[in-house]
Amino acid sequence: MVVLLTVMAPGPPRPTPAVSAVSALSTPVPVAMAVPVVGTAPVGTTAPVVGANAGQGLGPGPVVPTVARHWPVGPRPTVLRGWEPPATPYGPGHRGVDLAAVGGAPVRAVAAGRVSFAGPVAGRGVVSLELTGTGDPPLRTTYEPVEVSVRKGEEVAAGEVLGTLEPTGSHCTACLHWGLLRGDVYLNPLSVLPPWLLAGGPSRLLPVLGVPLPTPPRAQVTPPAH
Repeated sequence: MVVLLTVMAPGPPRPTPAVSAVSALSTPVPVAMAVPVVGTAPVGTTAPVVGANAGQGLGPGPVVPTVARHWPVGPRPTVLRGWEPPATPYGPGHRGVDLAAVGGAPVRAVAAGRVSFAGPVAGRGVVSLELTGTGDPPLRTTYEPVEVSVRKGEEVAAGEVLGTLEPTGSHCTACLHWGLLRGDVYLNPLSVLPPWLLAGGPSRLLPVLGVPLPTPPRAQVTPPAH
């Protein structure tokens, strides 16, 4: 008897079936999202920490141009409460900064712009200012509580007085709540301040090493007539 045995020799590996792009895109992939909290200023500091281009705590926001030419109150006020972006659009946080000031202090426009709102909101005075040359939609700064002295539609210059600080506010006493938005997205208002404002004053020219300082001219003294 002759027995025939069939031996199956191993062939090349079969290719894995390709997954279509549509199937790959439709497959949910878990994504871990970090929620950075940057640009917060310690309570009671006069040197606010600025790393400020963050939106509502959902990731880095758009770059904010440093267009401010003035603090809204005082030459360099104390930050009583800093920027605390919430983890979610409607979560708890602090959508602005609180600056120490006394009641009756002038509240100034930090940059040139147009008044988009001026009036009471929930019993306190609020001014909203669209900053000139900051894109579309423009950056918008808000100030409260303010005894308003400007009107909607009015064009104001940097440093122009918008009103005076009311003695009591919604959540703090003797302070100005200063906010910044682009559209409906809240941003850190300290991010519009250039370094020289954060440092306390404009740049000053200093002597250059090896270059003598100019000698002021001597006053000519005329001897008295005899």
